[in-house]
This record gives sequence, C-alpha cells and structure tokens, in this order.
Amino acid sequence: MDANIIKAKLIEVLQSVQALSGEDCPAIDGGTKPAETLPKFTSKVWPVAAGMLGIALGKSIPCEANIFVDDDTKAPLAINQTVALVLKILEAQDAKETEEAGA
Repeated sequence: MDANIIKAKLIEVLQSVQALSGEDCPAIDGGTKPAETLPKFTSKVWPVAAGMLGIALGKSIPCEANIFVDDDTKAPLAINQTVALVLKILEAQDAKETEEAGA
C-alpha cells in the first residue's frame, strides 16, 4: 500500500473524527501530532480513529495497536510517523496472509 494513500486517508479520518466530536480541526500535515494538536483527541478516541482508518483503507488495523503514541516512549506520534507505523502493520499482515496461504 502506498504511504501517500494512507496519509490522505488518515487526515480525512482525523477531520471526520473532529467534526463528529463537534471539535475544531486545525490544519493537519505530516508533522502534526494529533494527540497533542487536536482538541479532545484522547486515548478513548484513538481506537475509533484507527478503526475508521482501517475501514477507509479496506484493511484491518488491530484494536490493540496504538497508532498515535509510541508504545515505548509514550511520545505522541506525528502523522508521518503514524503512516510509517500503519504501513509496517499492514505489510506484516500481508506477509502473514501470504505465508498462511502457502501453508
């Protein structure tokens, strides 16, 4: 999957989440850290946004995958970092599916 597609869909999802929440949505670019920048974008909203992104991409993003904060450092991730993480998750899923299909 193309990183630019993931990025575009992620930004669309974040804008939708903010609109559905009745919150303002500042401009979002590759350096934006949603967990810091978006009003009321908290850990309760993150799994919903991840699920919406999965639906938008036609892929499954595991609900336990936190794509907005680094698991180790707990530092908020920027859009470009989230895109790289999602790409990694999807590539791992594709490799697993290919492996299972060949077994």
